[in-house]
Amino acid sequence: MKVIVTGATGMVGEGVMHQCLQHNDISEVLVINRKPCGVQHSKLKEIIHSNFFDLSAVENQLNSYDACFFCLGVSSVGMKEEEYTKLTYTLTMNFAQTLARLNNAMTFCYISGTSTDSTEQGKLMWARVKGKTENDLMKLPFKGVYNFRPAIIQPLKGAKNTLKLYKYLGWLLPVIKTLMPNYISRLDELGDAMINAAIKGYEKNILEVKDIAVLAKR
Repeated sequence: MKVIVTGATGMVGEGVMHQCLQHNDISEVLVINRKPCGVQHSKLKEIIHSNFFDLSAVENQLNSYDACFFCLGVSSVGMKEEEYTKLTYTLTMNFAQTLARLNNAMTFCYISGTSTDSTEQGKLMWARVKGKTENDLMKLPFKGVYNFRPAIIQPLKGAKNTLKLYKYLGWLLPVIKTLMPNYISRLDELGDAMINAAIKGYEKNILEVKDIAVLAKR
């Protein structure tokens, strides 16, 4: 299987890329970033592209892949709805629509978030936007679309792009995992679950923390 990974210069994307590079059933990993990810591997290819709203310059390099693991995202903190919608919904949909047009036999896996609002009517702005993104992705003519909703994410040891918050409070994660197992996902599990969704499929299009743990072991 050949896969595309976005967001490889962020914590989640880096972790998913790492799991893909280690997986025996994946022969090629294409990462698309605005800046180099700094990783060298025999399976890895990289495209540096600054404008994710216009992929015309790189389209001819995207049409032979079996899956896309879309891990690119921004925090809604301090953002107005219009800006967050552009960087979350519009950017994601443009990327997904381009891939669907090029190759609708592809599986598309999207990193969303716990408490995402599928009704698109709730009070939380980010949850409405994420909900609309999930809903509209599932309307695209892909082989499969899977929306992953991790809560707190336990990072990979030694990863370069781990958020500072995790570096300082990482000792709390095993405690949270014990007390609230449905509110924490390991990043290696998340990567494995996305890979398995592309290879084996899953009975749900929206995967919560429990589903991620189950699918990671299949």
